[in-house]
Amino acid sequence: MVIMSFLNVYGHGKYNLDLSGHPIAGIGDDIKHCQFIGVPVSLSIGGFGNGYSLPSNRSALELFDYLWNAYFGGSKAGVYRPFGDAWLDGVDLFLEHGTPADRYDVLALELAKHNIRGAPGKPLHLTATPRCTFPPSSYLGRAVATGIFERIHIRIYDDDNCEAYWHLAWDKWTAAYPATRFYVGMTASEMTHGWVHPKNVYYDVAPSTQKADNYGGFMIWDRYYDKLSNYTSMVKAYA
Repeated sequence: MVIMSFLNVYGHGKYNLDLSGHPIAGIGDDIKHCQFIGVPVSLSIGGFGNGYSLPSNRSALELFDYLWNAYFGGSKAGVYRPFGDAWLDGVDLFLEHGTPADRYDVLALELAKHNIRGAPGKPLHLTATPRCTFPPSSYLGRAVATGIFERIHIRIYDDDNCEAYWHLAWDKWTAAYPATRFYVGMTASEMTHGWVHPKNVYYDVAPSTQKADNYGGFMIWDRYYDKLSNYTSMVKAYA
């Protein structure tokens, strides 16, 4: 699965897509190519800025309406489709901040209603990419507690608290949500705090995480640094 990041402004009637400064033109065709060769493509919402929130049920439903008509199977007058008629495969929650009032559970449940299986259309994959700290923040925890998230990618990088305690946190996450597949999130950049040497992936990360019955695999951040370091090619056999 490829996850594009981020839709980083939403919740107050305004929306902004920032793909790390990449131009949007042509990405629709790239999405279709990935899908043609069997690689689903999702959109991550949230990110590292402060331009997003979902402070009410109404704002969550408005975000769903926007996502569905701009990136998935819908269409609506006045709603621009950045990728043309390309239909994405899922939504990922990458939430670096929020409040107890945020209603990502409402958004998730509405998206799940459109997870079409065995009917015209296609599945809509729901995933989340949180920091490793457990329990999660209330706004994310309420969403994950719906039980409808297919995958959760636990980030064990870029967080001082995770470096020493991620093993314990991983065990708590996987035990709390047994119906969800868990992926261990690692960084491809040696410059990022928490980078794991491929040798330590083999001797520590892989055997530690694979003990969980709902272990899914690896998540690598991000494609730019992965192309520079070839990190995925060095660790994928251990997944």
